[in-house]
Amino acid sequence: MAKLAMGELETAVMNVLWDAAGPLTPGQVHEALSAERVLAYTTVLTILVRLWDKGRLDQEPHGRAYEYRPLQSREAYTASRMGEVLGSAKDRRLALSYFVSDLLPVERTRLRRLLESGEGDPK
Repeated sequence: MAKLAMGELETAVMNVLWDAAGPLTPGQVHEALSAERVLAYTTVLTILVRLWDKGRLDQEPHGRAYEYRPLQSREAYTASRMGEVLGSAKDRRLALSYFVSDLLPVERTRLRRLLESGEGDPK
C-alpha cells in the first residue's frame, strides 16, 4: 500500500529534521518551527508520533523523551513520491514526456547521462 502524501505540518516537521545535523527532540523541533509559526508543543509531538507511526521517522530514547530522525533523505522521499505519482498516470509515457519537457536543459542533460550510464541508484 502506498503511503499518503504528507500534509503541511508533517512537511514542515520533516523539513526541520532533514535540515538538522542529527536526531532532534520534540522540543528542538518545536523551537525550530516556532520561528515560522505559532504551534503548541503537543501539536509538534503529535505530528512526530504520526510520522513515526507511518514509518517515516526513527525514534530513539533520549532521557525522558525521544529523538527523531528521518528514515529517508529528502531526495529519496521526493523520488518515491515521483514514482507514486507516475504510477497513477493512465499513460505513463505521456506523463514522462510532459515531465521531461518541463525540465531545464541542464536537467535533461543530467537525466540523459544518468540513463545512459545506468547510474540510477545513488547508493
